[in-house]
Amino acid sequence: MKIAVVGTGYVGLVTGSCLADVGMDVTCVDVDAQKIANLHKGILPIYEPGLEDIVERNTKAGRLNFTTDLSEAVEGAEAAFIAVGTPPGEDGSADLQYVLAVAKEIGEKMNDYLVVITKSTVPVGTAEKVRKELVAALGARGSDLAFDVASNPEFLKEGAAIEDFMKPDRIVCGVSSERAQEVMARLYKPFTLNGHPVYFMDVPSAEMTKYAANAMLATKISFMNDIANLCELLGADVNAVRKGIGSDPRIGNRFIYPGIGYGGSCFPKDVKALVRTGSENGYKLRILQSVEDVNEDQKSVLFNKVKKHYGDLKGKHFAMWGLSFKPETDDMREAPALVLCEQLLAAGATVTAYDPVAMEEAKHMIGDKINYSEDAYGALEGADAMLLVTEWREFRVPDWGRVKASMRGAAIFDGRNILPHEELRPETKKGA
Repeated sequence: MKIAVVGTGYVGLVTGSCLADVGMDVTCVDVDAQKIANLHKGILPIYEPGLEDIVERNTKAGRLNFTTDLSEAVEGAEAAFIAVGTPPGEDGSADLQYVLAVAKEIGEKMNDYLVVITKSTVPVGTAEKVRKELVAALGARGSDLAFDVASNPEFLKEGAAIEDFMKPDRIVCGVSSERAQEVMARLYKPFTLNGHPVYFMDVPSAEMTKYAANAMLATKISFMNDIANLCELLGADVNAVRKGIGSDPRIGNRFIYPGIGYGGSCFPKDVKALVRTGSENGYKLRILQSVEDVNEDQKSVLFNKVKKHYGDLKGKHFAMWGLSFKPETDDMREAPALVLCEQLLAAGATVTAYDPVAMEEAKHMIGDKINYSEDAYGALEGADAMLLVTEWREFRVPDWGRVKASMRGAAIFDGRNILPHEELRPETKKGA
């Protein structure tokens, strides 16, 4: 089965590579010639555990190809995934210009029946816009080629994307014809053979499912951050509370870890887009607007604690452990670290940061306004305090003697609640 995947970002590259790994003939397309040239050399545009190996294996086997030529990709293909970016506009709406531009070009280049699949996260109604672009492009050619538009939202967690694709909790397919459903069923047969469920539904429902899922998870995070802030005021232990409610199967223990806010490419963008969709249809999604408000406030919690502890921050130097919005990714989009850095710098402090994989991406976004260290302990040199911002595994059990010896001060601000707080309190005479 030949498949085209347009877009070699996070979703497109993972999708194309994993489909190739189950034996399909996949061609990934991108307008960025440098990105394609790098992929031919084995240089990936993103960091994702396991992805480099799977790309190398399938490229060598000839099942995974990269090109800038869409005509080459759709020639003989049965399905074409649209997996390009949908960045949020200033009003929170999703920018569909890249999705629709790809749809137009597919209509100009396709030469046989094709199922065009929106894999990008797009608002309800996008598939219909894609269909109109295809109709217009085919009409301009005087062509009456048949096609279908389907929706197949992704549910990949950055840092665990390969596992999520290969062993999905569920596969959601929005289709509008039996022919499209048959193609999608064959496409995902390698996964259903292992018992992973496929849910076929109408296209608008599939589009809404993605937003609703991310909005629910974002709600859980903001709810727990609200509860954590209240626990601090009341003297309650939020970790004990989290365990107590997480054991309730109706709630579960995922996405109820309090911290300094969610970030990344999905939750912030999708919550904003869903709120905007409600507004455009005359309905105010008050809970989700509050979720967004809580999350924005939460990104300032660590700075507020630092300010309360020190007062004037002029001349203070801080070590920051972690920059990416979560572990196992180099993604800096909407990362709380960005807000924290700006706040510390505006208050007259200086920062040296360390992250296992995200520092190059951080340099693109923050530049030389902060310093960067090649290792965690190097970042601590001369620091008045250490701020733990991302819960990377290597930060869980530090050498506290080395930490204390490296720092000028002895304050630790744990933004992710992963450190042994009792061991670190001065009165226990342990640790730093």
